[in-house]
Amino acid sequence: MNFISTRGGEKVTGAQAVVKGLSVNGGLFVPEKFPVITEDEMTGMLEMNYPERAAKVLSKYFDEYDGGELLSALESAYAKFTGGDPAPLVRLDDGVYMLELWHGPTCAFKDMALTVLPYLLRKGCDICGIKEEILVLVATSGDTGKAALEGFRDANGIKIMVFYPSDGVSKMQKLQMCTQEGANVNVVAVKGNFDDCQTAVKEIFASEDCARELLARNVRLSSANSINFGRLAPQIAYYFSAYLDLVSSEQIKQGEEIDFAVPTGNFGNILAAYYAKQMGLPIRRLHCASNTNNVLTDFLSTGVYDMNREFYKTTSPSMDILLSSNLERLVFEISGRNAKLTAKRMSDLKNTGKYEITAEELEKISATFDGGFADEDECVEAMYDVFVDTGYTMDTHTGCAMKVAVDWFEKHKKEETNMVIVSTANPYKFPQDVLYAVTGNDVKDSFKGIKRLHAATAMAVPKCLKELRDKPVRFTRTADKKKLFEEVLEFLK
Repeated sequence: MNFISTRGGEKVTGAQAVVKGLSVNGGLFVPEKFPVITEDEMTGMLEMNYPERAAKVLSKYFDEYDGGELLSALESAYAKFTGGDPAPLVRLDDGVYMLELWHGPTCAFKDMALTVLPYLLRKGCDICGIKEEILVLVATSGDTGKAALEGFRDANGIKIMVFYPSDGVSKMQKLQMCTQEGANVNVVAVKGNFDDCQTAVKEIFASEDCARELLARNVRLSSANSINFGRLAPQIAYYFSAYLDLVSSEQIKQGEEIDFAVPTGNFGNILAAYYAKQMGLPIRRLHCASNTNNVLTDFLSTGVYDMNREFYKTTSPSMDILLSSNLERLVFEISGRNAKLTAKRMSDLKNTGKYEITAEELEKISATFDGGFADEDECVEAMYDVFVDTGYTMDTHTGCAMKVAVDWFEKHKKEETNMVIVSTANPYKFPQDVLYAVTGNDVKDSFKGIKRLHAATAMAVPKCLKELRDKPVRFTRTADKKKLFEEVLEFLK
């Protein structure tokens, strides 16, 4: 399987796509053609466990990797998850299900991919004959950073450096990153928002001067953000697994279409669902859920992507994003894979903060996607209503998806569908906000919030979050967004 750049000019193997992360011209790697999982293969996957299903999906993209070794790596990665099933499907009501993706080492859906990426990257280097040390650069809006740090902790021949917005993550997310253990890790706060972090990291990747300076130090760059296809590919697997669980539990018949409601900021999580559909998964519609930073909602309804708007800090910080990088991959597809046009649009976005697709392209998107958002009060109301009605506790990001799903059902009462809501984080990662939503009580201390949320819900508290109170803070540096490469060089000394 070969991969091409959304902006043209480059064709690489799967291993090369993982190692490089980003194409030379700043484009994102996409498969030259989408592999297909047939109905017979789907039937065979019904009896598989999660690592086996994931191996089936990933092997379609990474055919250079040994199949047995890939399965072994996936089994090892998902053994770190609690409860036996890395991605359990929970029935909430008739036709409504929660896909829980937060049972991994850092309690967020990013673990589904970032426990696997270290293997894909290390093996990719071996396949490509790369001997230099790898530096993984990560921009995070909260969850990717910790999951990547934990995934790459003490990995052989790899260092990892994470940049996060200084005031743009929750207290628990910040503690998770800044107390990270490992001899090969570094964490730096950035004065600005996530878009500033992401843009600065992309500029480092695109800079020939930076590349030369790093190679002089025997270092190559790679990425753990979802711009890296190696991060995106494992996410495709949980959409297949959720569907197979519905079939095997006789909630649906094989071949019957279903919907997914997905909270997303950088568009990677929902793009993985779209890729699953391209591979043959019977998906009817994808409901894109945003918070008050609803740039995606507007784009999906108007065809105009416009970042020139106010940026809001919300209680769902992983979605506090105005520059949704993975949307470039979808725009590339609906343009007829027109790399020149995609490059022009991304140039317009960089220079003017906006671009527009055609009416025909918007019609293609609307055949599968629709968008909605929840403001802060609506998110709280959605979380409260579900808790009161069912006893189920969800985090703030999932609350946004629930609001969008409820709105869809209200507006389309005559359209019967099975709706899977993608739950992206353990509620205890945002204890104060979840506590307020389900009880109305407001506390200032995160650990007091955990204690009171446990008393209100009886939901088990993850050990990794309870232990944060007593872990020493290792990383306290704050940097200007224009000086991140200087921080990189300081880390490599």
